[in-house]
Amino acid sequence: MTNERAVLTLAAGNPVYWQMAINLARSFLWWHKQSDLRFYIVTDLPHELPKDLYGVEILRVSPDKLGRGFSAKLHLDELSPASKNLFVDADCLVVGNLESVFARFAGRPVSVVGGSISSGEWFGDVDSICSRFGVTALPKFNGGIYYLEPGSLASQTYYRARELEQHYDDLGLKRLRGRPNDELLIAISMSLQGLKAIPEDGTIMSDPQACPAELQVSVLRGRSRLVNPPPPDRRHQSWNPLHVVHPLIVHFLGDFTSGWRYRAEARKLQLVMEQGWPAVLAEGFVDVTFSAGQQAIETSKNLARPIYHATFGPRKTAKSPRI
Repeated sequence: MTNERAVLTLAAGNPVYWQMAINLARSFLWWHKQSDLRFYIVTDLPHELPKDLYGVEILRVSPDKLGRGFSAKLHLDELSPASKNLFVDADCLVVGNLESVFARFAGRPVSVVGGSISSGEWFGDVDSICSRFGVTALPKFNGGIYYLEPGSLASQTYYRARELEQHYDDLGLKRLRGRPNDELLIAISMSLQGLKAIPEDGTIMSDPQACPAELQVSVLRGRSRLVNPPPPDRRHQSWNPLHVVHPLIVHFLGDFTSGWRYRAEARKLQLVMEQGWPAVLAEGFVDVTFSAGQQAIETSKNLARPIYHATFGPRKTAKSPRI
């Protein structure tokens, strides 16, 4: 390994992930102009990088290397290019410098951001899973980021996770979008190795599923604000102990990349990074020509939704472009 620290992401299988990886890379480069952190895109796609991403490196792999769906993330130990690696899902955007994230993770062979869980439901019955493997608890986390320092312990952790994937259904684990969920497999393997998560405090990563009441993001200005409303608000996520967070990494998981907030930030980054617009001009242009109209449409739909549901019933969920 020639690099000491690296941020990497995956763009495998579906081409939609390639454009997400481009957006993520642009947000990273905006905040790391003078940094020694390197950015890598691991892909089995034939696409080439836009010219503005001259500092990004591509690690090409064969289509059969990574498997399908979330299985690709079970190979991070084989893909990590540096001695300290931060994996970030392609559907994330960076809104600040990541030096503090590397500092918090330093010295951990494999780690995540989250808490621990010993009972209840998390893609399976947690108490049964813990009993089966002889552990007291599992690290519970969002797999939007992983930290790795390659070595024997990291290799053992990922090797065991890949072994467990072969018995996913037999273990009583529930699938996500029809695929084995990497989070459960890594959680079990981490627990068997005595590895724990960094406590969740909302400063490293968050997402609009955990914080459904408010989502404000400005990559160019370095701002983020996500809100999990307190009870009795029906949107309150009881499993999330945090209320207001300002993460450095915003995870637009699920179909949130189709939302106007993500699309607005991607457009601003393209104007600035690829076309050379001043940041303030790009912000103002996108806000006026796109965001304002989309926000008005969103507000109108939210007001009309109860009436629509009462009259016609819930609409069918659209097929995700990620599948």
